[in-house]
Amino acid sequence: MLTLEDVTVRFVRRAALDAVDLRIAEHEIVCVLGPSGSGKSTLLRVVAGLQPPDMGRVLLEDADQAGVPVHRRGVGLMFQDHQLFPQRDVGGNVAFGLRMRGESRGEQRRRVAELLDLVGLPGAERRAVATLSGGEQQRVALARALAPRPRLLMLDEPLGQLDRSLRERLVVELRGVFAQLGTTVLAVTHDQGEAFALADRVVVMRDGRVAQTGTPVEVWQRPASAFVARFLGFDNVVPATVRGDAADTPWGKVPVPADSPQGSRTLLVRPAGVRLGAPEDGLRCTVGARTFRGSHVAVLLRPTDGPEVEAECALRDVPDEGATVGISFAAEDVVVLADTEEAAAPTGGNGAN
Repeated sequence: MLTLEDVTVRFVRRAALDAVDLRIAEHEIVCVLGPSGSGKSTLLRVVAGLQPPDMGRVLLEDADQAGVPVHRRGVGLMFQDHQLFPQRDVGGNVAFGLRMRGESRGEQRRRVAELLDLVGLPGAERRAVATLSGGEQQRVALARALAPRPRLLMLDEPLGQLDRSLRERLVVELRGVFAQLGTTVLAVTHDQGEAFALADRVVVMRDGRVAQTGTPVEVWQRPASAFVARFLGFDNVVPATVRGDAADTPWGKVPVPADSPQGSRTLLVRPAGVRLGAPEDGLRCTVGARTFRGSHVAVLLRPTDGPEVEAECALRDVPDEGATVGISFAAEDVVVLADTEEAAAPTGGNGAN
């Protein structure tokens, strides 16, 4: 459906996109993730025709889009701020693209009713936009984008202005709508939870380049680098030297999975792989901050020597702040990444910008 070949965009001295290659299959949902300045929004603008590339090609169904204006590309756009027409009612907003295409009034009414029912707003044609909640406006914007049956739907931070509980509910509904319609989707977001819930495939960007691409499970289980691991919110990332089935780290010996790459590497220990025990069992730590996250508690542990460690535990097992515990590491939750170059360099935490 969509192919990007060696796409480069330069702004003064900086490359917003640097030789990006990307393919999206028909009916696939792809979410592009990355911190502020990584190039994800520029990528969307290039595909839409709002930003010409300095090098490379954009192809839709194998047709080169060079010189093809936005309105002739057959793509739909849905923005974070909805961009609904306040002077038009809900039906008028949804029907806008259909009117531009010269669809009959009967077809417009049929399609509008069909889409409003699909997005959970049946019978809302005559409602004023100003009376809608944020979530309802988002649904209307989605229906409007889908109305002309675009061959590719592009979403720019589609749920960014909504509160977390509403985002979590709508992202599940969005995936259901896209599956029902067979829509091909390219979405840009900074929210990992949103991307991982919506996408068939995730693309993580850094400094205008693709840092990793894969299914949500692949990217979560096997981050390609310290940058990706830290961007996903993993903080237990340290330099290590792997020898056999163990690694020398600032926390001492840490077991690693069988057949792990050897030598100087970067090690990720997922919080779920940090085991808490008696002070005499393992690496001695003091319990610091505790953060309650619904089904579990994130516990920050301060070793006598070495960087802090984040662990996860059930609510019933959470230790008291200031307590002394011993920790060990489970090999199945240890990932051997690349070299040690990035291990000590934070990259913006969970990428909230």
